Amino acid sequence: MRIFPIVSIVTFPCLLGFGSAALGQAPGQRPGLEIPLVTPGPGWKSCPRCQNEAHVAEDRKKANVDTRPFDAHDISGVWGDNGIALDMKMLPPLTPYGQKLFDATKSDSTEWNSKDPMNICDPLGYPRSFTYNYGMEFVQLPDRVLQFFEWGHAWRTIWTDGRKLPPDPPIYRYLGYAVGRWEGDTFIIEANGFDDRSWIVEYRGSMGWGGLPHTPEMRVEERYKRVNYGLLQTTLTITDPKVYSKPWTTTGTATLRPNAEIGEYFCVPSDSISFNDRNTIPSTADASKRR
Repeated sequence: MRIFPIVSIVTFPCLLGFGSAALGQAPGQRPGLEIPLVTPGPGWKSCPRCQNEAHVAEDRKKANVDTRPFDAHDISGVWGDNGIALDMKMLPPLTPYGQKLFDATKSDSTEWNSKDPMNICDPLGYPRSFTYNYGMEFVQLPDRVLQFFEWGHAWRTIWTDGRKLPPDPPIYRYLGYAVGRWEGDTFIIEANGFDDRSWIVEYRGSMGWGGLPHTPEMRVEERYKRVNYGLLQTTLTITDPKVYSKPWTTTGTATLRPNAEIGEYFCVPSDSISFNDRNTIPSTADASKRR
């Protein structure tokens, strides 16, 4: 059971990197349909990020995603493959307190982001899972919408039964508390109660290398609109007055993967520790000696 995910994730890039000559591709040509999809067997589908661009385009063509009739109030399906990056051009200035929190996340190594919670397999939290997910899936039920993420094999529940967000959440959650509603053809999600041990996103720019923080008072609003069968328009707004001087909005699109299904991608602590012991820590020590 542990072999297949490694094969599907590792073998595929190897084919991309070393298979051009063997498969008759011209130098520099991007891999296409000649690369076989790796699946567990007949009837199974590959994961969203296990498909190359040619397979994705072929599947979308077969599904007639641009012209196929659709229900505007149905956002179910497997979307995207690596998340939607937050719009850093719209990043508002940090408050003095926000700058203090950010400074505490700055890496003390130039070789790797030493303080990133991902290094010890902490949950990504939200909205980091929005930006870094290896594919997500919406499943609509009568009283809730489930959003699954391949990274971490996690999900969150967006309640649509009329309940309100808790004004004072008794326990903070990595994925927060979320409620949803329809306004016209737009599905709106409001969320709060986020555990502040998570980062909003890793940041490497003019302020240094660290993670953009948040407080438990952060609120997130998302808007999803299915503009056609194969395209989901998204808007995400982060509001945390203690850290950011104004709300921070990102807009983007997620594309349907009609022939993919969410796989399993866990961050395994024992594997992470082994990798760091064998690779990251020695390389950091070697880099320090060269300075």
